[in-house]
Amino acid sequence: MSVYQNAMRQLESAAAIAAPAGATVESLKRPKRLFEVSFPVRMDDGSVRVFTGYRVQHDDSRGPFKGGIRFHPQTDLDEVKALAFWMAIKCAVVGVPFGGGKGGVTVDPKQLSEAELERVSRGYFRAIAPFIGLDVDVPAPDVNTNPQVMSWFVDEYARYAGQQVPGIVTGKPLAIGGSKGRMSATGQGGLFALDEHLKHEGRTADGVTVAIQGFGNAGQHFARLAIERGYRIVAVSDSRGLVMNSAGLDVQALVEHKNKTGSVVGFEGAESGEAIEILGFACDVLVPAALENQLTADNAAHVQAKIILELANGPTTPEADEYFAANGVVVIPDVLANAGGVAVSYFEWVQNRGGHYWSYDEVRAQLEKKMSRAYADVRAEADSYDTTLRKAAFIMGIRRIAEAKEARGWQ
Repeated sequence: MSVYQNAMRQLESAAAIAAPAGATVESLKRPKRLFEVSFPVRMDDGSVRVFTGYRVQHDDSRGPFKGGIRFHPQTDLDEVKALAFWMAIKCAVVGVPFGGGKGGVTVDPKQLSEAELERVSRGYFRAIAPFIGLDVDVPAPDVNTNPQVMSWFVDEYARYAGQQVPGIVTGKPLAIGGSKGRMSATGQGGLFALDEHLKHEGRTADGVTVAIQGFGNAGQHFARLAIERGYRIVAVSDSRGLVMNSAGLDVQALVEHKNKTGSVVGFEGAESGEAIEILGFACDVLVPAALENQLTADNAAHVQAKIILELANGPTTPEADEYFAANGVVVIPDVLANAGGVAVSYFEWVQNRGGHYWSYDEVRAQLEKKMSRAYADVRAEADSYDTTLRKAAFIMGIRRIAEAKEARGWQ
């Protein structure tokens, strides 16, 4: 299943409702440029392996390309192209002055030692360094990358450029210019979006049950913050299995168990199951927070939740989207729901450029404003066109990109 083809179907579906004048839609069907790089890495046993990496720069009409870098064995150019396109839409939806980019390396980091991971990270960044820059393309963490990897990137770029450029990447540790609140930003932003949706439905968070697929950075932070607001986390899965408790899971203890063992499997005080069962779990809200193409035509009918909050990128195929729309399931789409990460990345970039750093409360307050405004804007589009939140978000994102292209004389 081509992730990029699915992304293009989403673009065309929104454009069929409200395409702007000019060539914006056609231009968004193709990345502005893309790079495939190969680089050798000396492994711990003395052998040399050659890795393949990618960087796709999709659209920069609204500002520098922006997007994370993932390390995953299934990463390929098709996936990275789709992710870069979604980033262009997402940045427009949440109202930050960036375009869309994405990168990745085809590697299983779980099979690497810490030293090998560092050499892979530095090797990849050396390979793409000539094509990025503070006002050109600003990477960030994604699946299987983290602040430590970003630290190696910052250091490697300083060697390349001959000067310190902390804003060259976001998602860094605080010690070298990171922003408070960045690690929790994707989960926190998703929670703000869900809160706004419940307000729209005239509901509160108290007692709302949630199942989460994927318990990495986004899933963990979302779960921790959600229980503080009154949500009840009843099921969590990762690639190895599922744990569930209808009375509610002890999220902090589950995080500690995951950090200690590498999986949620075996957590005391919970029943176990197969990982795939999470998608059909009986709950109010399903949170896909893993990888793309999880909800498909084959399993959409099994979903019992009435709200799907997409913390992952591209977890729902167009066929599943059509089923959900026809059956009263609301999808809060990835280009809105997980935009908290890039919003706080923007805050970090601004702080790096100004040399002035914000408190956690300031970051959180600004993120809430961004997410609340973005939800309200998307909701208004959905009501105006009598369409889904996803199509509404794409309509709005495309229009904002078109406005930037027109202002530049690119239309």
